[in-house]
Amino acid sequence: MKLVRFGQPGAEKPGLVGNDGVLRDLSSVVPDIGPATLSPASLKAIAEVSISALPQVTGPQRFGVPISGIGKFVAIGLNYSDHAAEAGLPVPSEPIVFQKAITSLSGPNDDVMLPQASQKSDWEVELGIVIGTKATYVPPENALSYVAGYCVVNDVSEREYQMERGGTWDKGKGCDTFGPVGPWLVTKDEVGDVQALDLWLDVNDRRMQMGNTRTMIFNCAEIVSYVSRFMTLLPGDVIATGTPPGVGMGIKPTPIYLKPGDTMTVGIEKLGVQRQKVVAWSKDGAGVR
Repeated sequence: MKLVRFGQPGAEKPGLVGNDGVLRDLSSVVPDIGPATLSPASLKAIAEVSISALPQVTGPQRFGVPISGIGKFVAIGLNYSDHAAEAGLPVPSEPIVFQKAITSLSGPNDDVMLPQASQKSDWEVELGIVIGTKATYVPPENALSYVAGYCVVNDVSEREYQMERGGTWDKGKGCDTFGPVGPWLVTKDEVGDVQALDLWLDVNDRRMQMGNTRTMIFNCAEIVSYVSRFMTLLPGDVIATGTPPGVGMGIKPTPIYLKPGDTMTVGIEKLGVQRQKVVAWSKDGAGVR
């Protein structure tokens, strides 16, 4: 299933996009797409609903973050060896774990707002894992049984804040609007082999990133298992799993960074496409989407 949340910020409704591409309102079935909706039993109940009986939603719609009530937005750094090489950093022997602020979350097609005085904001297409069942110290061999589904994430990153200001990476990763998620949450039964998905990202219609999840250093099962050793993962938590090569920081001889007016198009096979316009910082534009 492709589960969505549609409507204006703060007033999103739950929805489902069928194989025919039609958006249907799930409000009569569940109050929202959130932690309580993501258990295997809840997803099974939704899947058994007759799609044709659900009301169609017509006209253009804004999609919000496809999961409400996200408690943790965890991310994995340098999880593709060729991306580590372009960053000039060694391939990690264990997953690099950091957090993106919950206030960075935004809808898949909402504007990305550059922070004040930003000069080095960058793009990163990533596969997102959405947790469906509480996970603590889970072994890798059944770690994916704790997963509800997958989504597209753009791990937007301010490289000066991340690399040149001391401390951890978090302050370069958690700026408002730096976490577009969606357009939808695709349940794992519809994804199939999650380690065989193409990823790509365009800036101003120029292809910058191309990759495939098969080249991850640590695969999705290993990531869920590893992170669950250090923190309990709860339903609705999202893990961004790293990016393939082609980020602006790695362009030689002169890196390229985002500027107001740029457009990013971000896609993953079977998981949909995002599109964001880059805008300058605005006090009125800040806040959770």
